[in-house]
Amino acid sequence: MSRVNNKFPENFLWGGGFAANQMEGAYLEGGKGLCISDLTRFRNDLPLSKKGNKEMDSEVVEFAIQDNEGNYPKRRGIDFYHTYKEDLKLLGKFGLGLNSYRTSINWARIFPNGDDAEPNEEGLKFYDDLIDEIIANGMEPMITMSHYEMPVNLVLKYRGWYQEETIDCFERFGKVILDRYHEKVKLWINVNQINLISHESILHLGIPCDKVDNMAEAKYQGVLNEMIGCARISKYAHENYPDVKIGCMLCDGYDYAATCKPEDVLAALRHNQMEVFYSDVLLRGKIPGYAWHFFEENGYNIQINKENEEMLKNTSDYFTFSYYYTGVVDKEHFENGNKTFMNNELEATSWGWSIDPKGLRTLLNVFYDRYQCPIYITENGIGLFDQLENGEIHDEYRLDFYRKHFEAMKEAIKDGVDLRGYYAWGPLDIVSCSSSEMSKRYGFIYVDIDDYGNGSGKRIKKDSFNWFNQVIKSNGENLE
Repeated sequence: MSRVNNKFPENFLWGGGFAANQMEGAYLEGGKGLCISDLTRFRNDLPLSKKGNKEMDSEVVEFAIQDNEGNYPKRRGIDFYHTYKEDLKLLGKFGLGLNSYRTSINWARIFPNGDDAEPNEEGLKFYDDLIDEIIANGMEPMITMSHYEMPVNLVLKYRGWYQEETIDCFERFGKVILDRYHEKVKLWINVNQINLISHESILHLGIPCDKVDNMAEAKYQGVLNEMIGCARISKYAHENYPDVKIGCMLCDGYDYAATCKPEDVLAALRHNQMEVFYSDVLLRGKIPGYAWHFFEENGYNIQINKENEEMLKNTSDYFTFSYYYTGVVDKEHFENGNKTFMNNELEATSWGWSIDPKGLRTLLNVFYDRYQCPIYITENGIGLFDQLENGEIHDEYRLDFYRKHFEAMKEAIKDGVDLRGYYAWGPLDIVSCSSSEMSKRYGFIYVDIDDYGNGSGKRIKKDSFNWFNQVIKSNGENLE
């Protein structure tokens, strides 16, 4: 009798992943305050900081707050705040067939300024209703606490995660939503893609570049403060709600060596260590030696006291990651800011993201070998241009991507990986995180809104809708 498991688990979660800031809209309704994502303009077309780099400074933040004429797609999203009941029917057991639904609770909808004395009841009530509707449509909710939705006030008042005051604000937010929703939500993620401090530094960490002397150092200090906040949330959840599970989440930053030269192999190892540094802390409970070495080599003065070191021992329960592409790294790029570049051996999307299904199997094995805990893929998908033709979208080109990634997942399960769930990113078209475009579409359901907010808003099933529905019904067996 074979000891190899060649099927997806019976209770496998076939989910959809979303973020509140990319879909809800209604950015000033229901008592909500401004969050960082409300300041991102179409294709990130904002003035650069006076330092001449791509980081936001406080003047750019202030400009965006006052700017009512620019194109800010995340402020309007896809109007999910008003259409969620109809949309969830399309996605759940009555439609696409998802049995789990991941989204975030917009921090600024609960604490409009971040440091408010009391939460916004109207915001809490919205998520009461949303979570009830998710469950009514046969989907288990998975909630992300922080997904690029820090209240703007914390950016300007405390320099985001750079100052320890933000730890207290996040802890208060996390406790409020755990107290409110713990009976209905058992799966939580503390921070979305916590290792993404280079590409999403202002969105993620909220640190204005003109308010710190060394931005690279400030990012690592900020993310360490963020991890202390995560540990406090884990401690609170484990002490008060033992049936709740807290997950940590990475972006797919694990990359290949550019050559087989020993110096490039070592550079790739060290780069990859600094990508899993975050999950090492959140799942193993301490800052590893290789991280302290990296900080010292780069002249980063990272501070943590004994009390917070002890707090980090309150670890997460499971590991999740997003998977979009892989890159390569060599000695030169590692030593020049720990940078990577794209793999010329792989096909890439129109946005330059490499397509690497085999890399998904590799990462699943690497992560499971390292942590030996349940794993969920909480984002995966491909952004494509979809053309509406006579009211229909024929997107057979999307299926090849998913087939190959599902086959890679099945091989990883055969390898013994404890994979519990898969969440296609944006199965209903939403605003892109990276470029604030609607034209970069991931969904199985088309949303008739363009990059400038024009369109009927109508939801239209793409050809891929029925295909993915059959994949779910067959629990990943029918990929034809």
